[in-house]
Amino acid sequence: MATRRNEYTFRGGDLIEREEYHDGKYGAKGKKREKKKTPTREDMKKVNAMNKAKKARHKMLTYFGPGDILATWGYLVKNRPGSMKEALDDFKKAIRIVRREYKKRGYELFWIRNIEKGTRGAWHIHIIVNEIGDTASILEKAWQKGGTWACAIKKSQYYDEDFTELGNYITKDENTQEEKEDGTLAKPRIKEASYNTSRNMPLPKPHVDKLRRWQKEPKPKKGYYIAKIHEGINPKTGYKYRRYTMFRLKAHTDIGWLDRATEKMQI
Repeated sequence: MATRRNEYTFRGGDLIEREEYHDGKYGAKGKKREKKKTPTREDMKKVNAMNKAKKARHKMLTYFGPGDILATWGYLVKNRPGSMKEALDDFKKAIRIVRREYKKRGYELFWIRNIEKGTRGAWHIHIIVNEIGDTASILEKAWQKGGTWACAIKKSQYYDEDFTELGNYITKDENTQEEKEDGTLAKPRIKEASYNTSRNMPLPKPHVDKLRRWQKEPKPKKGYYIAKIHEGINPKTGYKYRRYTMFRLKAHTDIGWLDRATEKMQI
């Protein structure tokens, strides 16, 4: 009944994320190993979306905090690009200006972005950047194709403590279907998307443990409490998985936690 556990540490140990997976040997002693599911094309799309959102979430937890900026660059109708290649060129020109302004002020720029073309033909770019004091002004001046909307991550409707909602939001694409009030899935609202991040945001490898059995309820590390638990079935393998977020007790009750989370990285 072996279980694999990956443990990721963020913000100097104030936040820990654990993932637990069955390896396919789950079951009572003496029972046959479970048959591995053969994933369908739709299963693979779901797994790829989960992995993309996970990596985005981890980069945000490592390089961004609640006080950093979530912005949208919009297009005037007359300036809409004719292709994703043109949209990418528009982004590259604008982000070069932003990077130059950061460098002038002695800061390194970190960014995560998603270029989206809607099913009705509208284009926009969602971007997350580290706040350096006048970031909103820099973003507005750098973008000449339309309007700029910006707010602190913590003030957006997609903010939660472990960035799950924001990770899903910034990585959505033509396969993303939102759930309606009646539980059914709405039609995709995106026709085409391009997700990417700046290259200066490497992620450390997780600490890996092999557990003897699947625990019915996860237990927090000493000095931590579990804030969130996500459980389900992996679409690719058909096996159970679990992800949970733990906060250090003292750090999360300390009023300085948000300040530490939003410290800026200077060159």
